[in-house]
Amino acid sequence: MSALWAQGALKRAVRVAFSLMVRPPLANPGARLRELMREGTVIMPGVYTALTAVAAYRAGAQAGYVSGAAVTNSYLAMPDIGLLTLNEMVGQASVICQAVPIPMIADADTGFGETWNVTRAVIELERAGLAGIHIEDQQLPKKCGHLDGKHLVPTHEMVRKILAAGEAKRSEDFLLIARTDARSVEGLEAAIDRAKTYVDYGADAVFPEGLYEESEFEAFRRAVDVPLLANMTEFGKTPIIPAARFAEMGYQMVIYPVSALRVKLKAVTEFFRHLLAEGSQEAYLDRMMTRKELYDLIDYPQYEEADSAWAESGSSDR
Repeated sequence: MSALWAQGALKRAVRVAFSLMVRPPLANPGARLRELMREGTVIMPGVYTALTAVAAYRAGAQAGYVSGAAVTNSYLAMPDIGLLTLNEMVGQASVICQAVPIPMIADADTGFGETWNVTRAVIELERAGLAGIHIEDQQLPKKCGHLDGKHLVPTHEMVRKILAAGEAKRSEDFLLIARTDARSVEGLEAAIDRAKTYVDYGADAVFPEGLYEESEFEAFRRAVDVPLLANMTEFGKTPIIPAARFAEMGYQMVIYPVSALRVKLKAVTEFFRHLLAEGSQEAYLDRMMTRKELYDLIDYPQYEEADSAWAESGSSDR
C-alpha cells in the first residue's frame, strides 16, 4: 500500500466520520428555517431523541420540533408539568441538532424560571444548535396546553422574558416564538391582545395554543402580523386540521409534538403484552425494522468504512 493511497484513504475516512455523528450543527439554522417559511408552510414532526430525528429526516422532513412533552414523557416517564430541567433539554437538543442537517425548534416551557433563567436558557439552547425556541406565558407548575386549570403570568412579566430573550440571542435569525395559553383562560380576544403585545416587545413569531376551531386560527392570522405556529396535537382542544388548510390560512409552521411518541408507545405496549404472553417475538418479525434497516438508518456501514480506512492507513506507516 503506497503512502499516497493511505493518505487518500485517511482523508476519505475523515470526511465520512464528519458526515456522521461528529457533524457539527447547522451553521445558521435560524436562517434556514426562515428561508423554508418564506417558501411555504413548514411541517415539523415532533422528535425527542437523536434517532427519532434521523427517522424524520430520512422520511423527508425539512425541519423538526423538539417537544418538551415528548422529551419529558420519554426521558423521565413523568408528565409535562415543568419537571424537565434546562440541562436535560439542552442535552437532548444538542444531540438532535448534531444528528440531522435540518433546523429544529424546541419547547423552552416558561423559560425555565424567571428573567435571568430565560437569559441563560436562550444562550444554552441557541448554542445547542437550535433554530429557535418558544416560551409560554403560563405560571409554574405549568400544564399541557390542552388541559384545563392553567394559570397565566401577567402580560408585563411575559414581556420581561421576551426582552431578556431578545437580548440574549446571538444570531438575529434565531427565532423567538411567544406562546400564549390565554385562549382557554381569558378568551380569544385576550389571547390575541397578548400576542400583539409580545410582538411589540420583540417576539419573532407567535404560537397560539389550545385554539378550539379553524375560525380562531383565522382570527389570529388576521390580527397578528408575524409568522404563526400551529400545534396539531391529537386528543386535545383543537380538531384535526390538515397542513394544507393551515397553509391556506397563512400559518408558517405546524408542529406534531407527541404524535410519533404515541404511535411508538402503542406499538411497543402491544408487543410487550404479546411477548410476555407467548414467550416469543416471532409473530412480530414482519412489524420490526430489520437489522439491516436499522444499521442503514444509523449509517453503520459508513462507520465500518471509516474504521477500516483508519486502520489500513495506520498500518501502512509501520
